[in-house]
Amino acid sequence: MQITPSEHDKQELLRIARKTISKGCSGLPPELESQDDHLSDLFKEQAACFVTLQKQGNLRGCIGSTQAHRALLDDVVHNAFASAFRDPRFPPVTESELSEISVEISILTPQEKMDVSDEQDLLKQIRPGKDGLLIRNPQYSATFLPQVWQQLPNPRQFLAHLKNKAGMAPGIWPQDMECFRYQCLKLEEN
Repeated sequence: MQITPSEHDKQELLRIARKTISKGCSGLPPELESQDDHLSDLFKEQAACFVTLQKQGNLRGCIGSTQAHRALLDDVVHNAFASAFRDPRFPPVTESELSEISVEISILTPQEKMDVSDEQDLLKQIRPGKDGLLIRNPQYSATFLPQVWQQLPNPRQFLAHLKNKAGMAPGIWPQDMECFRYQCLKLEEN
């Protein structure tokens, strides 16, 4: 199911994500606000999201869920906290950085399994600028959100970097590789 938040819902989700990170900088754990009466019913629907943090235009953290397994609000809270304090690529966000960090939430559509025979077939099917892509098999797994096309607009380059992220050598394409595409609704702070 595709989630369609109102403008108010979008601002509220971004506010909650920032509040979660701010509280985390003070040593407080993530706090679920599901009991609040003022929150939209949409926040209770199961959805997958990623929370991306940027600092001066550079990635500062990005953690998310590829499958819907909890309420949208809970996923936003958990992923905001994880992107700020548990992304292994970066040190935890500090209070002094908060004013320099912008928050982005990407709400994923359900994944669509792609019928691909090999890497060349996948390259013909992916839609630059539109599709997020998840590749996986028992040994390898990685995903890129559709926003990554802004840095890697060439499909061959996009897939090469995704394979690298998954730990695959350039010439490898396992027979049991599964590929899934999805799109995102992107929410950004003003």
